[in-house]
Amino acid sequence: MKDYKLILASKSPRRRQLLTEAGFEFEIRTKEVEETYPETLVAHDVPAFLSDKKAEASRDLIEPNEILLAADSVVILNHKIYGKPKDEADAFRIIKTLSGNMHEVVTGVTLLSQGKKVTFSDVAKVYLKELTDEEIWYYVKKFKPMDKAGAYAIQEWIGLTKVSKIEGSYYNIMGLPVHLVYEQLHNF
Repeated sequence: MKDYKLILASKSPRRRQLLTEAGFEFEIRTKEVEETYPETLVAHDVPAFLSDKKAEASRDLIEPNEILLAADSVVILNHKIYGKPKDEADAFRIIKTLSGNMHEVVTGVTLLSQGKKVTFSDVAKVYLKELTDEEIWYYVKKFKPMDKAGAYAIQEWIGLTKVSKIEGSYYNIMGLPVHLVYEQLHNF
């Protein structure tokens, strides 16, 4: 990366934290992008579609020798996407649906320079124990998960107390498959 500057096209504090902890130096530049996608798109393809959409919307923000990183994560259960909740009642409903089930977290990432683009995804399976209504309301009220796909964060209370097993990258569940980002940047 010594010849390139990394640009993060995300306001996510978790993505910022993960890149910082992995030793990346980067600058944040973002544009508002409506996170819409064709209804016919297979659920597992949505994060890659959205990361590509975010990258393309921010294409004019990069200079030569800069690589833009855009990402999007979704939670999938039974081929249905559970995104960010609209309000506390929606957060409760989402967590109640995920409770006692295995769901998948899929993160799509797009790396974009003025001459090249690569998009890839990572999938992790999360096994969530059953939560009582009281536990769900405790989490929703205390942790305010309105900015989190699936209405929870793996590094918070639910992850600490109610996730029995994960298959795949913990960091993908947090919002960025850092191991793949490192590999793809190395090959970029």
